[in-house]
Amino acid sequence: MSQTDNDKAPLFKNWNGWYILVVLFLLVLIILFSLFTNYFS
Repeated sequence: MSQTDNDKAPLFKNWNGWYILVVLFLLVLIILFSLFTNYFS
């Protein structure tokens, strides 16, 4: 098994896609939680 097989990111061409997805997901969660907090406060 070569090293390049182990470093391949699943579903995306590289790991930058995963980093962007995680950051966007966290931003959406923060926005949703802030909206819920303002609505129910």
